[in-house]
Amino acid sequence: MSQIAQSIDAAASADSNFSLGSSEPFAVPLLIDGELVEGSGDPIEVHDPSTGEALGMYRGASAEDVDRAAQAAGRALRGPWAKLSPAKRAKLIWDLADALERNAEEFAALESENTGKPIELMRRFELPQAVEILRYNAGWATKLNGETREVSLPGEWHTYTERRPIGVAGLIVPWNNPLVMAAAKLGPALAAGCTVVLKPAEITPITAVKLGKLATKIGFPEGVINIVPGLGSVAGEALATHPLVPKISFTGSTKVGKHLQRTTADSLKRLSLELGGKSPVVIFADADLEKAIEAAARSIFNNSGQVCAAGSRLYVEASVAERVIAGIAERAKQLRVGGAFEEGVMMGPLVSAVQRDRVLGYIEAGIAAGANVVAGGGALERPGYFVAPTVLTDTTPEMSVVAEEIFGPVLVTQIFDDSEDLDDIATRANDSEYGLSGYIWTRDIRKAHGLARRLRTGNIRVNTVSGMDVNMPFGGIGASGYGKENGREGVEAYTELTSVAVNLDS
Repeated sequence: MSQIAQSIDAAASADSNFSLGSSEPFAVPLLIDGELVEGSGDPIEVHDPSTGEALGMYRGASAEDVDRAAQAAGRALRGPWAKLSPAKRAKLIWDLADALERNAEEFAALESENTGKPIELMRRFELPQAVEILRYNAGWATKLNGETREVSLPGEWHTYTERRPIGVAGLIVPWNNPLVMAAAKLGPALAAGCTVVLKPAEITPITAVKLGKLATKIGFPEGVINIVPGLGSVAGEALATHPLVPKISFTGSTKVGKHLQRTTADSLKRLSLELGGKSPVVIFADADLEKAIEAAARSIFNNSGQVCAAGSRLYVEASVAERVIAGIAERAKQLRVGGAFEEGVMMGPLVSAVQRDRVLGYIEAGIAAGANVVAGGGALERPGYFVAPTVLTDTTPEMSVVAEEIFGPVLVTQIFDDSEDLDDIATRANDSEYGLSGYIWTRDIRKAHGLARRLRTGNIRVNTVSGMDVNMPFGGIGASGYGKENGREGVEAYTELTSVAVNLDS
């Protein structure tokens, strides 16, 4: 029996209010009003990306299920959650982080089996990251405040602002980082005093449901956290249009983000949209080239390229272009690719057959348009949804492989002349509808700050592939969306600012 089957079976047997109710190998429950319940929507099959084998079937959330979850969240918002002090909210969120840390190995195994992520990646990076996100946001529960204001009205006044929770928050998370993204949305929403209905991606629902159940076990009041895995067209649509949900925070594709804008226009819901990216990596000749080469490879091949902020467009100065591109291609060829639980694996499969075929389609289109393959270029001959780490040269801006987000391990490269100035380089790097991240490699402080000022993107990293911290706001512009995750801004996104004016002369 798989890790997922064992875990869900154990959860079901531990909760007398939930029964598998079918002959399937396992069923993924919903969490509504503190109880695990079976969904009433469409059947959804879950696969192991490392093998391509079906792990089992579950019934996703229907519109009626989402309504019950929103109603439960509304009751909790008006009842027990509103009565808790900020310090008690903070402690509950912190306790959830502690509980996740105690169960880290189980969560790592579940996520790896459900997504294909190498287990060491989960143990060393993503699990600790999810824990840290919850702990960080726990602190904000006691630190949200308004301020007094001086006004010029006649007479004597006491005027101030205050921040209030916006209400029930609808949280929609993608399949590429299910647990981390669930923590990244639950943490700030709960710290702000909201209750939540979270919809994980239908193909990767496991750890979100487990995290929600863990929250009920450590003392979160019933209805504060509700988890409704299901199809976007059903559960996601019902959540986005529900009258009791004034806030939607969505991470996913630009196409769906645009749909949410249209869907929520009449209700004027507050939206935070963290969407796609096609981020440029600019490497100057004066950079520490070995570090730049290693970082550029990590940026595009980490998580099999299924990262919105992946550095997928490389611009390299002509005098070092051959060395840099060859270095990245060599790392691509040496990268250990394999199943989630294979020893020493650095890159796993794509999450699904659909995503694998989509990525291969882009590679084929690039080759047909004249791109040259210097590493990878196709699927691996083994079970599962594997695509070889791929580097393409001779690419041009009009190619789909350059212009569109692939969300796979595919790097496209272009070369700029040594004589081009920062304005010219920025024009090339900004030649995209997206604006999520940008990466600059140089030892010249003038080039670093000068190009950073010119890049049209929400997040810029200089001489590093990392730099994303839970205290640093993260979000994009253009087709990469709007609104910020992380930091004070990420918590305040779940609040309304109210002004109060008291006439002391009355």
